[in-house]
Amino acid sequence: MAKPQLHAQVLIVDDEVDHAEVMAEALRKPGHICTIVNNLTDAEDELIHGNFDVVVTDLVMGDETAGLKVLDLTIKHQPSAEAIMVTAHGDVPTAKAALQRGAYDFIEKPLDLEVFRNRVNGAAEKVLLRDYTAHLERQRDAAYGFEGIVGESAAIRQIISTIKQVAPSSISVLITGESGTGKELIAGAIHKHSKRADHRYVTFNAAGQSETLLEDQLFGHVRGAFTGADRDREGVFEYANRGTLFLDEIGDMPLSMQAKLLRVLETGEVVRLGSNDTRATDVRFITATNRDLKKLVDEGSFREDLYFRIKGTEIKVLPLRDRRDDIPRLVRHGMGKYATEIDRPIPTVSEPVMMRLVSYDWPGNVRELLNVVQRMVVMCEGDTIEISHVPEEVRSDETGQSGHVGSLAGVGLDKLEKEAIRQTLAMTGGNREQAANLLGIGERTLYRKLKEYGLK
Repeated sequence: MAKPQLHAQVLIVDDEVDHAEVMAEALRKPGHICTIVNNLTDAEDELIHGNFDVVVTDLVMGDETAGLKVLDLTIKHQPSAEAIMVTAHGDVPTAKAALQRGAYDFIEKPLDLEVFRNRVNGAAEKVLLRDYTAHLERQRDAAYGFEGIVGESAAIRQIISTIKQVAPSSISVLITGESGTGKELIAGAIHKHSKRADHRYVTFNAAGQSETLLEDQLFGHVRGAFTGADRDREGVFEYANRGTLFLDEIGDMPLSMQAKLLRVLETGEVVRLGSNDTRATDVRFITATNRDLKKLVDEGSFREDLYFRIKGTEIKVLPLRDRRDDIPRLVRHGMGKYATEIDRPIPTVSEPVMMRLVSYDWPGNVRELLNVVQRMVVMCEGDTIEISHVPEEVRSDETGQSGHVGSLAGVGLDKLEKEAIRQTLAMTGGNREQAANLLGIGERTLYRKLKEYGLK
């Protein structure tokens, strides 16, 4: 069976124009897509704004360190790409040093074009195989959710990656984000993938409780500690021993309680109300808040030492309006979940409804979206969710696209495409990956069209 042809995106950096063209022509024959630049400034621009699988750079371009600078820029801006250094015989030691800095390989001048193609093909195969494996993992996580975390945006992929990195350790984790973004799901996923997964996962919300009640809930009490304390009771720290304790809304905790919490975290010992005896406890501590703790520290309402103690690693969860490409996946997930609950076929979502859901800002984030999806499933008597099924508060600012259709007559397709790209980029705050997903095109295709239409 013939080996499938590679079509990699290749950036060629060489100040000798003719030599760069020869390399590009050698790579275009087997199907690679080549971009040529002839200086370090243009190379940096392409590496910042483009998307490449392989970077081929001359080692010496006027400045003897130019090639190494291109390599460093590649590692910084295109971490998934592989770099190949092109060098004269006398610069081989420098090229070998480049390998230690992260280059894939080097090749000496004059080039044997067949060898050159094979080196680039090898680098491309490595990148594309790695990307394909990551793609399969993303598809699995996006289709079925990762421990209930549904989405395929870059932000969600980064969160899942961080969860997998930090879960095996005992480092404290601070999860920040607006209400309804799924902070508790993230905490639960960390516990399930930790070495403590066989022990208890305990959640506790610190909001709206008095200091005495907080202390009793966290640390417990002994019999006779206060009126009504007719028996000993362990707090959540002891109850979660050897497991994970998730403390939500830590930003609402009174200052005096923050000092007591810090002491427990530093010593691993609790003292129950009404007792002088210490009790050892070993918990993985995860916290969450929808408030700006750094601002609270500056205002003097949150202890700086506690802030640094709980912020071993911070996971920031973006609001849904800043990751709109997750909305279609969340909608489909919710449709399946709620239709199954009431034993109905999963309805289809009409295009106008999906466009409305994607464009709505969702102040209540994922929680609000799933509530809306549930209402639509329940209220839909047919097999398709239409605009009439969308709750009034979500469609109230629906402008009705039909009034604009006539103005599109006679407008060129290129202008329509340019305007669609421009508006989608505006909606995603300039995030090219989100825009490409919403437009249904690849990110590389979007990048080429941005250059073609002169958009930024």
